[in-house]
Amino acid sequence: MEPSAGGRCSVFSFRSCKRSPAMPNWSRRLFLLSSVSSTLLVAAAKRLGLVRGSAAEAPSTSAPEVQTAEIVLTVNGADHRLSVDLRTTLLDVLRDHLGLTGAKKGCDLGQCGACTVLAGGRPINSCLTFAVMQQGKTITTIEGLGEGLGEGLGEGGELHPVQEAFIRHDALQCGYCTPGQILSAVAFLNHEQEPTDDSIREWMSGTLCRCGAYPNIVEAVKDAARRVDGHAAVPL
Repeated sequence: MEPSAGGRCSVFSFRSCKRSPAMPNWSRRLFLLSSVSSTLLVAAAKRLGLVRGSAAEAPSTSAPEVQTAEIVLTVNGADHRLSVDLRTTLLDVLRDHLGLTGAKKGCDLGQCGACTVLAGGRPINSCLTFAVMQQGKTITTIEGLGEGLGEGLGEGGELHPVQEAFIRHDALQCGYCTPGQILSAVAFLNHEQEPTDDSIREWMSGTLCRCGAYPNIVEAVKDAARRVDGHAAVPL
């Protein structure tokens, strides 16, 4: 079949049509060389500033400026003046700025409870709250729970009754969740003097123990409830 007027072949008869003298003799090698040459020419033109367009004049994508704030946090009875990124969580401030590593970073989603601390006597997930939001509140971590312990197990220090009960009833295995478990129990006993097994399970359900020490945890909380005598209260 002969090519149509203008040297173009019909779509339906392209294979059988004859090549017009006006059509270039393209090959795969010639096509690739032409593509590479065109790309190199455009790149060289952009580098020399000869091409102006949206791609060449795209705005810089540098990271936004970090906004910081000067804050004062009251942790375990001591005031700490800090300069922190507004997005810094309380957990990261406690661990990275103050060296209080008792609060653990578990899921970092507020689901496991390993990061539990007390803010004004109430348990909170420190991984879900910004440090700047906790100014004016008294933060208690596991390091500051016992009397005379300060921020560590110093000589002459006294464990909190809940801590003692956890040890006495072996209410832990790996210990990773234990600080959160103990602080949750302390907050619970601040307002519940005669807990039942069901009320303990309900309150402690927000702190997971992957080792499965739940029966011993319940017994430890019940034992501590008989021994606190007001000792469990923490600053509000």
